[in-house]
Amino acid sequence: MRALTYHGSHDVRVETVADPVILADDDIILRVTATAICGSDLHLYRGKIPQVKDGDIFGHEFMGEVVEAGSAVTRVSKGDRVVVPFVIACGTCFFCAMNLHAACETTNPGRGAILNKKQIPSGAALFGYSHLYGGLPGGQAEYVRVPKANVGPMKIPDTLVDEQVLFLTDILPTGYQAVLNAGIGPGSSVAIYGAGPVGLMAAACARLAGAEQIFMIDEHPYRLEFARQAYGIIPINFDEIDDPATAIIEQTAGHRGVDAAIDAVGFEAKGSPTETILTTLKLEASSGKVLRQCIAAVRRGGTVSVPGVYAGFIHGFLFGDAFDKGLTFKMGQTHVQALLPMLLEHVERGELKPEVIISHRMNLEQAAEGYRLFDKKEDDCRKVVLRP
Repeated sequence: MRALTYHGSHDVRVETVADPVILADDDIILRVTATAICGSDLHLYRGKIPQVKDGDIFGHEFMGEVVEAGSAVTRVSKGDRVVVPFVIACGTCFFCAMNLHAACETTNPGRGAILNKKQIPSGAALFGYSHLYGGLPGGQAEYVRVPKANVGPMKIPDTLVDEQVLFLTDILPTGYQAVLNAGIGPGSSVAIYGAGPVGLMAAACARLAGAEQIFMIDEHPYRLEFARQAYGIIPINFDEIDDPATAIIEQTAGHRGVDAAIDAVGFEAKGSPTETILTTLKLEASSGKVLRQCIAAVRRGGTVSVPGVYAGFIHGFLFGDAFDKGLTFKMGQTHVQALLPMLLEHVERGELKPEVIISHRMNLEQAAEGYRLFDKKEDDCRKVVLRP
């Protein structure tokens, strides 16, 4: 089959590789009909994630048709059209029983990204996301093996086309969980840092939840303008406004700040000169600039929600400010399986239209160019969908 493979920083290629095969009784083989490039994939593409090996197949946002099923698979059948959560969960462990599927204790033989791990088991395996997270081949390919098929894959009605449901695999539930974690409801105010795919989905879900004021902070005017037209956000370009938190607070009642802030950027945010030096020297792993902004922008007693990926040490976290303001922090990988049925209903009713963010539709053979466009933010690229 053809698949996108990794060969070093900024070097990905579509090559012919071995077809996947059933390895366990609850596996399925999926013929991929649509897959997407995620912002998290860019961390891999840029060589920022450890334990990515030559030949690894990327991709954790994918869907398709079941072409083969193991003998123990009961949830789906050959010929079914399904979306697949990027998190691989067993469905029966301590955490899965609490609908915390991203914390599944059984699927990841890697150590995960946690530094002070102690005896704690790793969190769930992820498709196509390094050997820290299980080393499983991803779905930017013609075919993919999907383990734990009685827990993850969900059948999709024929009334919905691929693009309407593809983002149920990651960015839509990730944006929704970020809003849920932020406690956003009718009349709420929120600042969303990052107008990439997850930030846009968070804006859509914040509107659905009844948010009254949605500030969005980004450096790319085309992304902010799209978000303004699509979701009615208040745009703030941090290339033009040196301190977005100040600008946000000035527009809130009593200059108290927003009810919640969402960090949809993560560890590769542009940091201070000190942070740039420290990360270049590999003395720290992440920039804390966006987290500092979130802490500053939120009112006392507010919430900081972090769907953006972080790992390792952070410079200048300003924990004392968070304590003084009595803030709540909620974060982590998305528990996709728990959110899928409800989100599918919103899509079916037309209350969420995630497909509107797609800017580029390309053949799988063009995947390397898709990565380049998305990475460089060229051609007003918001989201790339690939068709094998």
